[in-house]
Amino acid sequence: MTPRTQVFAEPSSDAATSTDRAGKSHYVVLDGLRGVASLMVVVFHLFEAYAGGDPQKQIINHGYLAVDFFFLLSGFVIAYAYDDRWKAGMGQWGFYKRRLIRLQPMIIMGSLIGAALVAFQHFSIFPKLESVSAWRIVVVMLLGFAMIPLTPSAEIRGWGEIYPLNGPAWSLFYEYVANILYAVGLRKLSNRWLGVLVAVAAAALVHLLVFGPRGDVIGGWALDAGGIRIGLTRVLFPFLAGVLLMRLGKRIKVGGAFAACSLLLVVALALPRFGGTERLWVNGLYEALCVIVLFPLIVVIGAGQKDAHGPSVRIARFFGGLSYPLYITHYPLIYIYTGWVVDKKVPPVQGALVGAGVFAAAVTIAYACLKLYDEPARRWLAGRLLARTRP
Repeated sequence: MTPRTQVFAEPSSDAATSTDRAGKSHYVVLDGLRGVASLMVVVFHLFEAYAGGDPQKQIINHGYLAVDFFFLLSGFVIAYAYDDRWKAGMGQWGFYKRRLIRLQPMIIMGSLIGAALVAFQHFSIFPKLESVSAWRIVVVMLLGFAMIPLTPSAEIRGWGEIYPLNGPAWSLFYEYVANILYAVGLRKLSNRWLGVLVAVAAAALVHLLVFGPRGDVIGGWALDAGGIRIGLTRVLFPFLAGVLLMRLGKRIKVGGAFAACSLLLVVALALPRFGGTERLWVNGLYEALCVIVLFPLIVVIGAGQKDAHGPSVRIARFFGGLSYPLYITHYPLIYIYTGWVVDKKVPPVQGALVGAGVFAAAVTIAYACLKLYDEPARRWLAGRLLARTRP
């Protein structure tokens, strides 16, 4: 069975999480939580190699909910960063340029790394790769650069991914969808109407989770009716809820917010699956409570501590900077690790040391990409594209 429970979403970070030109202060705890969630994503995917595609057997079982947490943070961050800019005269093209500058450089890098490592991924769990030519891989890479999704019949791996060289890009596709919806109309809504949409989106999410056939939110990476439904359902509630949370201004101030929120998040993502195969709705109810109740609570607590000091701030800033590069570059390594584990029937004890090496390599690659490519590229693009588009 193909191991598939991918976890991907953009841990969005931009002007909203640092002091920007308007003097907005730093949500350092939220930055750090993005990093914690990204690290959990990597751990989740490493353990997924041993689950055989069965969510019931997955260790670190709910790691895929990091996607929904990222979408929630994204809505909060975008509203914080851009709501005021629209009023100051920013146009839609100015908004789109800023989002492209933030997201696209690492999307391109993730696709490049994915193409470079395909040669090491010829395992039985990727049935299509053996017959794929080099020129077709190049074409798929270029389509990935432009975020053009592939249909199940056109993809090259056999997993039905819309971006088969680098699976995480599927949720970036929905991130862009949410951003466009925000720019076109959501930003204009009053809090009352936004609240109505949040309630409708929450109902759709509960219906999928509690009354759906799976009892989980796994999916969204396939360009078919089921995949599109899951992708849209997953993005709409948390993104809209994040925008509304920022606008309402509700905050909870607690001591040690970063540590407390990190613990809540790690536990929520690591708990075993509930209900078994006979009561799938129980697991669905748990996930609904996480996405609709717990994750917004974590964000409200994290946003309640803007001006933090000490070692926790340095850790949070490091994790926050690392989060997006780690998220968008780690999965080509996971393809290799998963194929090796499945084909060689590697037991967890034997694979643990290699898994630790993969984890370290993923963090190292992400940090190198951040410092040597992503930050310089974004500075260069901002200088070229935003000089005449202030605010």
